[in-house]
Amino acid sequence: MKAKIFLIALLALLFVSPAARSQAGPEEGGHEFQLWTSGSHAVSGSTSGDAAWSFGGRLGFILTKPHGPGFLRGRIEYAADLIPVFYVFQPGHNAFGASFDPVVLKWNFDTGGRVVPYIETAGGVLFSNMTVPTGTSRVNFTPQAAAGLHFLGDRFNWSVEIRYEHISNAGLVSPNPGINTIQARIGVGLFTRGKH
Repeated sequence: MKAKIFLIALLALLFVSPAARSQAGPEEGGHEFQLWTSGSHAVSGSTSGDAAWSFGGRLGFILTKPHGPGFLRGRIEYAADLIPVFYVFQPGHNAFGASFDPVVLKWNFDTGGRVVPYIETAGGVLFSNMTVPTGTSRVNFTPQAAAGLHFLGDRFNWSVEIRYEHISNAGLVSPNPGINTIQARIGVGLFTRGKH
């Protein structure tokens, strides 16, 4: 129920927020709101036949003004992702679950243009109705790293990214083979302006 309320509120912000009429890039004191979907495939080991699809929402807080030298200049963002749909395709039985990434640390490069590159690292937990990988645990941890681009529009922005995600139970049960995935993620959202 909380996930549905979060997604409804996020959609409402996307379509009725006055800030959406004057789309900004990431700026200190502003926020990021985004809906996204991703597809992934396992890349190594005994679970390389596994795949996953997920859908979620993001709330981000731009914490700093631009700093750093030259092309590395950028802003720090803290965000959290709520993923109410996380489906894992695996031998034996597929699994449906939900995930939460309470720690997303993001660096938005300061390009001054309509294309904003970024890198991020994140960590969360996945709860599923069946064991993931097959025969292991229904509770898994999800450390991640990503690189992507925001394409700023007049009202909304689109993002595309490549993400590495490791899914494992961190030794809660044995065995713990884990799943290493490469994801393609696309999102639509907006950055609100900071207070000046």
